[in-house]
Amino acid sequence: MTVRRSAAMLAATATVLCAAAAPVAVAAPSPSPSPSTALPSGLYGTKDPTYDGVWRQSLAFLAQRVEGVTPATKSVDWLIAQQCGNGAYASYRPDVSQPCTEKTVLDTNATAAAVQALVEVGGHRDIVNNSVRWLKSVQNKDGGWGYTAGGASDANSTSLVIGALARQGQRIADITTPGGKTPYDALLGLAIPCGSKDGGAFAYQPDKAGKLAANADATAAAVLGTMGKAMAVGNNAAVKAPSCHPGSGLTPEQAAQNGAHFLADALATSGHLDLAPMPGATDSTPQPDFGNTADAVVALSAAGHQDKAAKAVAWLKKNSGAWAEQNGPAAYAQLALAAHATGADARDFGGVNLIDKLNATGPAPAAVTTPDPSADTGYVATEKDQVHSGDDVIGGVWWYVGIGLVVGAGAGFLISGRRKNQQL
Repeated sequence: MTVRRSAAMLAATATVLCAAAAPVAVAAPSPSPSPSTALPSGLYGTKDPTYDGVWRQSLAFLAQRVEGVTPATKSVDWLIAQQCGNGAYASYRPDVSQPCTEKTVLDTNATAAAVQALVEVGGHRDIVNNSVRWLKSVQNKDGGWGYTAGGASDANSTSLVIGALARQGQRIADITTPGGKTPYDALLGLAIPCGSKDGGAFAYQPDKAGKLAANADATAAAVLGTMGKAMAVGNNAAVKAPSCHPGSGLTPEQAAQNGAHFLADALATSGHLDLAPMPGATDSTPQPDFGNTADAVVALSAAGHQDKAAKAVAWLKKNSGAWAEQNGPAAYAQLALAAHATGADARDFGGVNLIDKLNATGPAPAAVTTPDPSADTGYVATEKDQVHSGDDVIGGVWWYVGIGLVVGAGAGFLISGRRKNQQL
């Protein structure tokens, strides 16, 4: 859950887009909107939405809802209209009057984010259920999901889908492949064992030789995924220092704690994570990664280690303002979600009112209610229906509980893991 799109995902999208466009290369649309082309009035942000339109819209809704903001009807309608007939979403469809075709690049990340956002907005059961059916239909044999349907499973995509399914009311452990694999199996296969270098972390994907390399963004995502949590999590009090559980055969909860242990160590010195150098870059000087740092904050709080995120929250308050202003709605949203997860004030985050800034990137909200921080024990879904199994019933209230009660169910474009360039 990040404000960014990873290089791996971007590469996958570009590959599919190029393949799809090959027969009509001359007619392929420009990746940047013409200055004379107005963006949709319901869309958040002013930058090219080609790769992140649905993503940034969804992130904006998530952050607004946890902070008592009801988005404008036309903004919600824009997101709903982006859905294809089969329930999937592309990253962005400039002309929704035309149906999706086999050339439409269906994006599991955009679909999962839209599901989570529309559950929080409430009142769109059929739209959400349609997307959930599609997500379940494109589950890989290993139990996970890739960025595009049928693509190799990765930690970020799998975790995002887990979060969407959990928010809709699905029991994640019951979502199995014909071979009996669950989404948790896919994530556990990407976990680096304790006792080895970078033990406790998760890889984005195995390399060509099958080796796993630690990826902080993938780890933050996988902590939420193995806990069955979505991108918007409540303010959880610290429980105890995270530890790394050695050995194999870990439960999803143990793997989540291992990931939290890795993230806590990674943040301990500077209070932030670093961006990996871009391929071919001559300057290899580490640069702060604001988005991944915010992701790590959310993951640590969700795992019951809010105290280990305090230094990172303080660093974000002091340093993230210019980054968020440059990158727009998803960046403001990501910071707001980190603030919410740790009990910080999103309306005075290092002197910046993240919610006002976020609201200003889109249509005026339908309603704004400032929550009472003293009464905030975690966000509760707006849908009130009882949770049932099956595709056609949307889950009601998915409680975000402390680690002692954890159950096994879960934008720019960027690099390392789930979303890595700076978000639009």
